Amino acid sequence: MVSSLKDQQQLEAAFEQFNAVSSQLIDAYRQLEVQVNVLNAQLDEANSQLRKQRDENAELAERLASLLKMLPAGVVELSPEGRVTAENLAAESLLSGCYIGEEWGGLLGRLLRQEADGSFALGGDGESRRLTLQYQDLPASGGRIVLIHDVTRLHQLNSELAQQQNLASMGSMAASLAHQLRTPLASAMLYTANLKQDIPRPEDRARFVDKSLARMRALEGLIQNMLGFVRGQVSSLETAKVAPLLEDVCAVLAPQCHDKGVFFDCNLPADSAITVLIDRKALQGALINLLENALQFASPGGRVGVAVAPDGDDVVFCVDDDGPGVDDAVRERIFEPFFTQRPGGTGLGLAIVKKVAEELGGSVRCYNKVTGGACFELRLPASRE
Repeated sequence: MVSSLKDQQQLEAAFEQFNAVSSQLIDAYRQLEVQVNVLNAQLDEANSQLRKQRDENAELAERLASLLKMLPAGVVELSPEGRVTAENLAAESLLSGCYIGEEWGGLLGRLLRQEADGSFALGGDGESRRLTLQYQDLPASGGRIVLIHDVTRLHQLNSELAQQQNLASMGSMAASLAHQLRTPLASAMLYTANLKQDIPRPEDRARFVDKSLARMRALEGLIQNMLGFVRGQVSSLETAKVAPLLEDVCAVLAPQCHDKGVFFDCNLPADSAITVLIDRKALQGALINLLENALQFASPGGRVGVAVAPDGDDVVFCVDDDGPGVDDAVRERIFEPFFTQRPGGTGLGLAIVKKVAEELGGSVRCYNKVTGGACFELRLPASRE
């Protein structure tokens, strides 16, 4: 009897424990069911967002594809190996064909010819199309995008503008030349007209003849300078040592400086082996023009100097004076043809210097020295021989 009661109690305890565990399981299941519902709602929301994003991406891709198709600029996509993987209609039109699968470097060498301005010419010289290429890396894929622009019309407009500017410059030069010719021609006509009058003394008649001839010679010199400027000064090139050339120039200028009372400082190069590839007559004329220009602005008792020295791969001739210097506004125009601030000047001397420097592969510039006065620097490439 006692054993039966004990078994009944154990059985009741087991049922109570079972009921408690079952209740916990039911609560856990309900919580799990709630969490599943929440996760399902979140998953539905995420799926909805993904579908929306997919539709938006598809719409964007379609719009980009349409835009790329209608874009006037050419677009070429390159693989990491440099092969064409895609190109739009504009690229096919600009390059005159579809080249998907071809190697881009070889394609450029076969189709395009690079010009001096960095653009590329496509087609024959007579009717070539001008293109520009821009590259953009694609870090994700390792490839690149090539953007192709047609600048043919812009190139034509630039050429037409340059031609118009040349015509305008020629017109300005012609007008300036006419003005330069007018004064000595009028003086020569006046002196010649006086010869028609009855001049009793032979010395007076000779004086009018000399003045007329002087004006004629001035006209001839002006015309020769103009012809030299238009034709160019350089005819034949030779390798020449700088020291003897500078000695000849100094021999021409020394008497002129002496007559004006100006100290002439001729600095021959320390290295007598310095050579340049030049037209000797043209370079001597350019240096004499620079020195005569400096002499015009040097006061009696002042100084005019010339020096030459190597500077890297160049040889630099420096002509300086201790005059008033050059104003900034004047310095910008000082090498223009017919621009002069000297009474009686032709305005061709410095223009010829600039032309000679450019024809010899060099340059010329003007600047004011810190100590006062102007310095003209003529820079030419040194001879390799």
